[in-house]
Amino acid sequence: MTPVLLLVHGWGFDITFWRPLQKALDGIECVTLDLFKQLNYPPLQKGQPIIAIGHSYGFFWLLKNKPVDWQVLVSINGFSKFVRDSDFPYGIEPYILNRMISRFSIDPKTVYQDFMIRCGAIESKWHLQNSKALMDGLNNLLCWDMRSKITSNELLVLAGNTDPIVSKEMTMASFIKTNIHWHQSGHLLPLQDPNWCAMFLKQLCKKYQ
Repeated sequence: MTPVLLLVHGWGFDITFWRPLQKALDGIECVTLDLFKQLNYPPLQKGQPIIAIGHSYGFFWLLKNKPVDWQVLVSINGFSKFVRDSDFPYGIEPYILNRMISRFSIDPKTVYQDFMIRCGAIESKWHLQNSKALMDGLNNLLCWDMRSKITSNELLVLAGNTDPIVSKEMTMASFIKTNIHWHQSGHLLPLQDPNWCAMFLKQLCKKYQ
């Protein structure tokens, strides 16, 4: 049975984020999960192999929630912990995220737009969505530690070595025993080079046919 790709976008985006990658996948079946509108778990055929793909926070969310049993998990610009800790020195300083959370409660639109500009998104293409769900996402970034959920088996990691959100050091600390495939780009690999991402995903699909 042909595998299906389950696509989960990152913080602040929606399912349209995946359109360039879906086009590059040449008709491979995909289902998308929208984290910040109405979270509906997609129907999947019984016994169909699943390749779960998360971008940034979407990968973090998959590790935490595991909505389906997958054969392969794929991280694109992802991480297993986001904030700095005594045993995780390459995360974001907690005060930076706390400040973002505090500002978001007062002026969510400005915080959202600032984030989009920083990560390299075209601001006019994306719009502030469910503020409560986005705030929950920020708190999850502050609190969750998913490092214990990472295994090197059946895990593919794609990362940008100039990512302004998830640094190279954070990526390597998140995936200590996993081979990381680096691209000369930033935080939005599925938009910046969808063909490069699709190349790896097509190889996985052939493996699990």
